[in-house]
Amino acid sequence: MLKGNAIIGQSGGPTSVINSSLAGIIEAAEQFDSIDRVLGMHFAIEGFMQGDILELGSESDETISRLKYTPSSALGSCRHKVADKELPVILDMLKKHNIRYFFLIGGNDTMDTIHRVQAYSKQQDYELIGVGVPKTVDNDLYGTDHTPGFPSAAKYIALSVMQAGILARDMQKVDRFVIFQAIGRDAGWLTAAAAAGKQAEADAPHILCLPERHFDRDKFIADVKRCYDEYGWVSIAAGEGITYADGSPVSASKVTDKFRNVEFGAMGGTSVAMALHRMISDEFGFRGEFQITESLPMSAADRAVELDIDEAYMCGWSAVELAKEGRTGVMVTLERQPGGAYKCGTGTIALTEVAAKAKPMPDKFINSEGNFITQAYLDYLLPLIGELPSYAKLSCNR
Repeated sequence: MLKGNAIIGQSGGPTSVINSSLAGIIEAAEQFDSIDRVLGMHFAIEGFMQGDILELGSESDETISRLKYTPSSALGSCRHKVADKELPVILDMLKKHNIRYFFLIGGNDTMDTIHRVQAYSKQQDYELIGVGVPKTVDNDLYGTDHTPGFPSAAKYIALSVMQAGILARDMQKVDRFVIFQAIGRDAGWLTAAAAAGKQAEADAPHILCLPERHFDRDKFIADVKRCYDEYGWVSIAAGEGITYADGSPVSASKVTDKFRNVEFGAMGGTSVAMALHRMISDEFGFRGEFQITESLPMSAADRAVELDIDEAYMCGWSAVELAKEGRTGVMVTLERQPGGAYKCGTGTIALTEVAAKAKPMPDKFINSEGNFITQAYLDYLLPLIGELPSYAKLSCNR
């Protein structure tokens, strides 16, 4: 059994439950005799390379316990793509601090970082156990039924579209349409969650624009007209990463991050919501509004799902259990048990199967028209987010 210190980092965008995973790792690591000290990367791998390291073992038990219910990334995060020339710098820091257990909480790019650091350490004959803990509201990691953070963000979006839809229905003589832009670069899991609160045909949303299906302007305009003619107003939920058939983003954004991912809505282009708003206004002359929540679903601890908090903590704890077994180069996964009431345990997947990849929604979750979800998606989602409110309707409310 390796003897040394452990270090934990949080990378990429936060979630409302990422600190639950952090708490799980810390509390499990403190009970692992082979780990002498539990350290933290301040601002993830970027801070680590600069020697910005925290002593997590000095934090009080109360603080660690309260982390489970604290939003955002307590350690600080970054979006840094590790270059090959930086791997020796990282190895030097690992050796300097006698780090033998390397835990990162994050998405597919983060898993790529762990994989490369662990593989390079092995090449240099430095024994290191690297385990990833899943995190992303986008829910686009391979090998796991869902990712910690997704249920809470999905609930946030479901409630937001549901409640904004009631407002739009009642204000239809002022604004004829409303557009909600959901995060999710390549996958529509969160966009689809907008439909979770829909209880009647006329309820919001009416149209979903999913990244898994190419955007067709003519079809979109026809869908808007159909819904307006039927309901008198239109509710649309759109993924930030929707593209035309040629691959160009509807947002027209050309700005990319360090991982060469398009920064939708950044300087250099309009947001998807703005682009769709302009299409509808130009075509019909309607007045309408749009909502872009960006990072709010990632940090809304007041709408966090208790199941999500508990599963995030479980993933953190399981990562240390894997380290105890000498498992390395793997990510913790959530595995839904088949049949009956919802039940979920943990498993593993090799980092090579997860790193730098994105998992789209399967076809069975999207209707044949490509503009809405199926019952199969709701069967998948609803056990994760729990019961949503049912609001009163007057007889005049369709």
